[in-house]
Amino acid sequence: MFKLNLKIALRNLWKHKGFTLINVGGLAIGLASCMMLLLYISYEWSFDKQLENYKETYLVYNNQSADNNIFTFDSTPGEMAPVVKVEIPGIQYVSRYSYPNQQLISYERNSFKKSATYADVDFLKIFNYKVIKGNRASFLQNPNSIILTESLARALFGNENPLNKSLKLDNSVLLKVEGVIADIPVNSSIWFEYVLPWALYEKLNPWTKESGWGDNYCLTVIQLQDNSFFKNANFLLQGMIKKHEKYSNSEAFMHPLSKNHLYNNFSNGKSVGGRIQQLQIFFLLAVCILLIACVNFMNLSTARSEKRAKEVGVRKAIGSSKNNLVVQFMMESVLLALISMLVAFILLEVMLPYFNGLIRLSLTINYQEWTFWAMFLGLSLMTGLVAGSYPAFYLSSFDPIKVLKGFTNSGKSTLSVRRLLVVFQFVFATCVMICTIVIYQQLSFIKNKPVGYNKNNLIEIPVQGELRKAEKFQLLKDQLMKSGVVTSASTLSTSITSGGNNGYGVEWEGKNPNATILVNFRLTGYDLVKTTAMKLLSGRDFERGRQDSANVVINEALAKMTGLKQALGAKLVWNEKPVTVIGIVKDYAVESPYRPATPTIIGYSPADAQKILLRVAGNQNLSMAVKVINEQVLSINPDYPVDLNFVDDNFERKYHNEKLLGTLSNWFGGFAIFISSIGLLGLALYMAEQRKKEISIRKVLGADSMSILLLLNKDFIRLVLIANVIAFPIGYILINKWLSNFDFRIDISPVPFVIASILSILIAILTVSVQSFKVAKANPVDALKYE
Repeated sequence: MFKLNLKIALRNLWKHKGFTLINVGGLAIGLASCMMLLLYISYEWSFDKQLENYKETYLVYNNQSADNNIFTFDSTPGEMAPVVKVEIPGIQYVSRYSYPNQQLISYERNSFKKSATYADVDFLKIFNYKVIKGNRASFLQNPNSIILTESLARALFGNENPLNKSLKLDNSVLLKVEGVIADIPVNSSIWFEYVLPWALYEKLNPWTKESGWGDNYCLTVIQLQDNSFFKNANFLLQGMIKKHEKYSNSEAFMHPLSKNHLYNNFSNGKSVGGRIQQLQIFFLLAVCILLIACVNFMNLSTARSEKRAKEVGVRKAIGSSKNNLVVQFMMESVLLALISMLVAFILLEVMLPYFNGLIRLSLTINYQEWTFWAMFLGLSLMTGLVAGSYPAFYLSSFDPIKVLKGFTNSGKSTLSVRRLLVVFQFVFATCVMICTIVIYQQLSFIKNKPVGYNKNNLIEIPVQGELRKAEKFQLLKDQLMKSGVVTSASTLSTSITSGGNNGYGVEWEGKNPNATILVNFRLTGYDLVKTTAMKLLSGRDFERGRQDSANVVINEALAKMTGLKQALGAKLVWNEKPVTVIGIVKDYAVESPYRPATPTIIGYSPADAQKILLRVAGNQNLSMAVKVINEQVLSINPDYPVDLNFVDDNFERKYHNEKLLGTLSNWFGGFAIFISSIGLLGLALYMAEQRKKEISIRKVLGADSMSILLLLNKDFIRLVLIANVIAFPIGYILINKWLSNFDFRIDISPVPFVIASILSILIAILTVSVQSFKVAKANPVDALKYE
């Protein structure tokens, strides 16, 4: 029986090649699009889950109350980790580690700036990456040891055995290689290229030994013996900082490592999601694209019901049961889905490199993983079953006596279902268009919103080596300004586009003694305002010839927060030292362009500079300017590679998630619309074929081509209009929820809805008219000559 059903299915598919081609094309594009999105979702979902005990591993986050708000961040006191290990039961391992930072590492003539982290002995027990060389038990115990990743070891030593070889850190600290571990997976939220002992960090930063429980400067990771200890451990951790720091308002808590990548947004101390929301959108997009492809199949199958009716009647008359017919039609749809799977596989292979370029990743298909084949085959079979379910049960339900006498009302019986399916397709297509337009409007709004300084032609380079000396920085500045390439230069204690460096140590007269206000702080030298083109609202910048060590510049947000009528000239207390406000600058975006500016205080301390800012002259060719800057920096600081970054490039990276969402919505929404158009074209082709004689009679009676086109198009246009009416409120709810994540957001205007409506109608008209025009221009004699 199976062999007979298979033979009949193959004959049917071969006989109706146009129908088969349209369905295979639609299902293949749907499957390929769905699989591509699922590959990306799977990659994002896999973050930090490659560790053996990731379910018992937690990062310590910090909730700090300030001004009736709770701020959540991952910085913790350096004192915490040793106490946690002693005071909290159920702890397997605990480790401090520093924020990964680019540092120079050298062996003979090979020098590289690579990402380094300093950590306690337990760090590489928690993150139990594969050991290539060395003894894991002794890692990080020697204060002057270093653990390399495999790629860095190969870059430094080639084919030599790196164990016990000596390296130099920042051309000054001698280190011995005690181990090589496997490269850190790209799907890891904690990423580095070599690890150094925490004892070395304390040696290089003596202030850490004097820091207390109120200083948050490192990260802490905990691994429990098992999760039965979590509740008690988390409770004890919450009160630990207050227990050791009487006036602290901080509460630490454990956040699962496996959720660090996808659930890293917090509001008032509670996790409110993060990238997981974007993944949910992509998953919905993948499901809907596949559903639209299935809808195409259902539409065309039910539209062809009249041609299959007599076949059903004959087979029932000779004894075939309804179940046998259901199996027959389901076999046809599953066979069609399997053929589509092969085409989808080819499309996936061809399009994956382009998709990787789009999302800036290197996703690959692991052919050795049974899970991939199970998902691909399972998705194809499910598609075949879903797509074929309604047509199979509908076609198998025909009464043999009625259909053999003459099947005259098949179109009416399936018309409402086909209309419903077309409406569903265009509801989704219109929603995607509305959402994509709004995403690009929001992104454009944020990108064009003033950031508070001129980020164009502004370059950052790190302060390292000889550039740490004030006279060397001045020499570099003089040479670059003399060359005409640079118009101004200054320094800053951190990147102008990064967060960090904040505290509660700012007081002023009249401040509520119970209020705790988190204030960003920056340290700089001369000419910061001139170099960055910040807008100085009142007062002055730090100037040569002035004693500015006890003076500060504040931003507009802090000036407003003080509530002082005259903030300029006001006396503040910063870290228990009196300072005077000599300037007020307009608020500028720091860590996020989507959030309001944080109160900021800027002090004068060139010795604490970590970044050099250079303003390139507007009349200079940028590539030539970069060449000159590289040459001058290398002439003064030859032992370090020039790590030059454009500030506008750094800022552009902050829009990555929104740009990715917009781009993928655009591309895959386009695929969904294309699939819908394929189905609409097939349906229009069938409807035109059904009405060929009617159209010919109308033409004989005097109807012109335009009236025929209107006749064939009006039903489809009506369905698209109904779809728009349904899509508008759905689209509004979706985009309003998405925009609610931003403090700075556009107002929802009618423009996206009007554009989406016009586009959907034009797509429908153009798609249907391709076939309608052909029918309208046909000679009526060809259809009526046998009547």
